[in-house]
Amino acid sequence: MDPVGLLFYLVAFLIFGGIYAILCLALNVQWGFGGLFNAGIAGFFAVGAYTSALLTAAPALTHVGGFELPVPVGILAAAVTAGLTGWAVAKICIRLKSDYLAMASIGIAEILRMVIVNEDWLTNGSLGITNIPRPFERLIPLLPSPFDTFFQGRNTDILFLIVVWAIVAVIYLVCNRLYDSPWGRTLRAVRDNEDAARAVGKDVDAFRLQTFVIGAALMGVAGALSAHYFRFLSPEATEPLLITFLVWVMLMAGGSGNNKGAIVGALSVWAIWSMTEIFANRLPAELATRSSYIRMLLIGLLLQFVLQRYRSGLLPERSPGIIFDKDEDKTHG
Repeated sequence: MDPVGLLFYLVAFLIFGGIYAILCLALNVQWGFGGLFNAGIAGFFAVGAYTSALLTAAPALTHVGGFELPVPVGILAAAVTAGLTGWAVAKICIRLKSDYLAMASIGIAEILRMVIVNEDWLTNGSLGITNIPRPFERLIPLLPSPFDTFFQGRNTDILFLIVVWAIVAVIYLVCNRLYDSPWGRTLRAVRDNEDAARAVGKDVDAFRLQTFVIGAALMGVAGALSAHYFRFLSPEATEPLLITFLVWVMLMAGGSGNNKGAIVGALSVWAIWSMTEIFANRLPAELATRSSYIRMLLIGLLLQFVLQRYRSGLLPERSPGIIFDKDEDKTHG
């Protein structure tokens, strides 16, 4: 096997594995920390992806935007827009119980996706957005020519891999600080016993809203990175099967409530999903059309195995210890 080709397969695997890790960390904030059943991940992912794409892409007559802003500005705007969208959704749905919240969130996510598909003037509909830049593209010509020759002109993949995992590291550290903070301990108390949290004076709705907004903003960042990685964005990139379903499987397999588990689950399930695609492409033509269903079956079997053997995932949530910080709640013993 060509070593350079193998290297760039690994690079591509790690890039999208990192994007899924961000989605898992975002869902872990909402579900693992706060117990919020968000089944509309694809909607917030799409909002972030299209926001960054429209702000950073080259001008075009087929859609609005095309402002050619720097990529970091686009990613930051994606987080803000997805967070504001999450705030609007949470204001409507946050008081709903888990199953009703799931139905409401998936309905709103589908509305967002339908807007993307049907409003051609805004997003170019099913034809998508092209010429989406990657970060540090202008640095590529400054690299030594032997470096460029070895990597066959794909230096931006290496740089993008570094960017993605730097963002994963920052988000992981932030999520860990949130988990260990008084805010995180109160949030887990709300998750475990909402009535008890209300009884000691906690504003349950405010904590749930904050959690939903933070998770939605992080999902927007993942969407933006996906758009910049492919340099092209169409509604097919926001399919719930590839976003919402897979991310839930990743978090359940890795360990809900554990940030390390979220990353491990993302990489493990993505490895199975991507590797089965290689084998599916080698199947006879009559079976190749059914390969996606076979892959879904394998993912389902994996989840069943993990949950049978490890009920709380590969890396379960550690013991929360003290729920309320004594400086925040003077009534705690």
